[in-house]
Amino acid sequence: MQSFPNAGGGAIVEAMAARIVENRAYLSEIDGKIGDGDHGVNMAKGFGMAAERLAGQDATLSQAMAQLGDVLMGEIGGSMGPLYGMTFTEFAEAIEGQDAIDAALFSAMLHKGLEGVQSIGSAQVGDKTLLDTFVPAVDAFDAATGEGRSFADALDALVAAAERGRDSTVDLVAKVGRASRLGERSRGVLDAGATSCAMILGTLAEGAKARLA
Repeated sequence: MQSFPNAGGGAIVEAMAARIVENRAYLSEIDGKIGDGDHGVNMAKGFGMAAERLAGQDATLSQAMAQLGDVLMGEIGGSMGPLYGMTFTEFAEAIEGQDAIDAALFSAMLHKGLEGVQSIGSAQVGDKTLLDTFVPAVDAFDAATGEGRSFADALDALVAAAERGRDSTVDLVAKVGRASRLGERSRGVLDAGATSCAMILGTLAEGAKARLA
């Protein structure tokens, strides 16, 4: 049965941070079309700060996720800090103390993070939020493992579903948050949260897949 080690997994979170920082301007540009325009700035600040603190630590994946969760929850403004902070805090708790992460534990981790996000707000799939990426990604992972496909194949399914979910937000009307005030005018652009969520899940899946044994 395929699994990957918790040890050394902090590098996955550092790669995640690098991707967010690299896309700071892009995420803020998307957000600026229907929101405050600060999504990329806030996300890059939080992920960048966490990466700086993790540098040279050789942290486990759970330790790195806990560090990132703490920074996002406590030091980043806007609506996304608490949402992603809760996600990573729950991710970390799900795998804390585990030496190896197999598909079943990875699924449990995903669900715990998703439930954390859902516990904060009232958003649902279709409301043009990060849930339009997160929910189908988790569902696709579970469907793949349920069909008896390998951990690696399930990770590929997760990434593909996350990207489809991200792209689906172009045609949606925002139902929550600042963008909801625009009504129909919010249609026609990607949701910034859904876009950053696809980046995060994609990097997480890539890092996990590269470490499978």
